[in-house]
Amino acid sequence: MSQLTPQVRRTRITLADGRDLFYFDDTPEYVSGQKSRRSDDPRPLADRYAPVPDGQGNLHEMTGPTMRMDVLTGEWIPHAAHRMNRTFLPPADANPLAPAKPGAAYSDGEIPDTDYDVVVFENRFPSLMRVPGVEDVDTTIDGEDLWHQRPAAGRCEVICFSPDATKSLREVSVTRMRTIVEAWANRTEELSALPGIEQVFCFENRGEEIGVTLHHPHGQIYAYPYVTPRTAQMLRQAGAHRQETGRNLLADVLAAELRSGRRIVFETEHWVAYVPFAARWPMEIHLAPRRDVPDLPALTADERDDLALAYLRMLEIVDRFFPTQEDGSLTKTPYIAAWHQAPVGQGREDGRLHLQLFSILRAPGKLKYLAGSESGMGAWISDTTPERIADRLREVAAQVGGESVAHTNGVAGGAGTQEEAGA
Repeated sequence: MSQLTPQVRRTRITLADGRDLFYFDDTPEYVSGQKSRRSDDPRPLADRYAPVPDGQGNLHEMTGPTMRMDVLTGEWIPHAAHRMNRTFLPPADANPLAPAKPGAAYSDGEIPDTDYDVVVFENRFPSLMRVPGVEDVDTTIDGEDLWHQRPAAGRCEVICFSPDATKSLREVSVTRMRTIVEAWANRTEELSALPGIEQVFCFENRGEEIGVTLHHPHGQIYAYPYVTPRTAQMLRQAGAHRQETGRNLLADVLAAELRSGRRIVFETEHWVAYVPFAARWPMEIHLAPRRDVPDLPALTADERDDLALAYLRMLEIVDRFFPTQEDGSLTKTPYIAAWHQAPVGQGREDGRLHLQLFSILRAPGKLKYLAGSESGMGAWISDTTPERIADRLREVAAQVGGESVAHTNGVAGGAGTQEEAGA
């Protein structure tokens, strides 16, 4: 057992097809080792790297997803045709993210145990995957020097926030949110150390409007073998700013927002939530640490504790942004919550950790469509102003007050992770 931190136990097991799964437990009897999670996976799954048959039944070596360089933009575009067969809006009794049913025959779910706190596992239908024996080299296609292709040799993981498919992340306890923060940090640290990985991205998609195909509360963690276009663009701006001023651009942005105060939504001891000066989306909020931090693993225990509280408050505010439903219940605002972390290598000094949460909903039942200007030219046109967004968010934040996380069990102060090897 290796000691990472004291309040969360991580147990690693191997699924039937060879993928990794990690249990992150904060329940006392599992933290203490009094109880252990199920470690066997009896599903009759073929090894994920086994040869695959073609249309004529002939076996071919598994090659995995590839990515091609768009010579017009300099962006890598992964191509993962096998994802066409991934699970799409399954019935409630066939949820692959739910825990196994006690006493029932094992179904094709991904979690072997009948319960869990937080679980992370390798995606069964990844868009990025390193295949053993496939060399990560740049090749040209059709003899054309313009057309470059490489294996999409990254990694895609799924993180399940709760065993309850009817819940959302907003409804978990602070203790559970703290465990999620620990899982994000742990996976970022380990994925960043893998060969060829240049950037790690933790994110959550919520709502069918966003494109979610599984409604169970979950997120994803991508380890890219390249720096993503959005990050590369920010690094170019940050590099120019550092050359001109000697300072970190994102740190200066936060300082400017604090000086203005006009778009600040709320503040905590370690975190600031604000609407960015040039917000693009109908509802957008950024959450940034006060201290210059490159990524989630670099956060202190106190910063992680405070983040658990701040994150849940932010989600409560987001779900109150639009009017409540006729029965008085909160609207589940569709959103994407995206953690921007510094890249692993080049440009790391110009990166700074922050969360960007945004919604494509501009009014109940009305979406912000990316039409000709946005989709064709990448030229954004906003339907509102950042100040109007901030005013509404602050109005809701005042209503929520300190009660936004009153449904919690308290913060696991100084939380962290113990390691338990699976059988």
